[in-house]
Amino acid sequence: MKYALAVHGAPYASEAAAHALSFADALLAGGHSIERVFFFHDGVYQGLGAQVPPQDSFNVDTVKRWQHLAAQGVELGICIASGIKRGVVNEAEQTRYELQHPTLAPGFELVGLGQLIAAINNADRYVEFPA
Repeated sequence: MKYALAVHGAPYASEAAAHALSFADALLAGGHSIERVFFFHDGVYQGLGAQVPPQDSFNVDTVKRWQHLAAQGVELGICIASGIKRGVVNEAEQTRYELQHPTLAPGFELVGLGQLIAAINNADRYVEFPA
């Protein structure tokens, strides 16, 4: 089966990322595919390149875990409208808004809401991970 996922929660502020990452790993291990992971609302912080993971008992760097999925061919789409509002920008948006530097982590891309709709249309299942 082909899945589309959406993540709404910020890293380390909710369990959305942990649950989505575990689910994605299980899907791929089970032979399924993931059309796209779409990050919306505070979920766009998952693609912020300037994060330092908390030094706690879990010590999980979610950006690296997402990037591992991207290396396996999973698209990681950051909602451009939500991202810009929260300072998650690529080089084009950094230039457009005259910001000092881009903040989007490698492996992620800024996309429009239409990309989520397309992913849902192409997938057999859509799963959302709220904040």
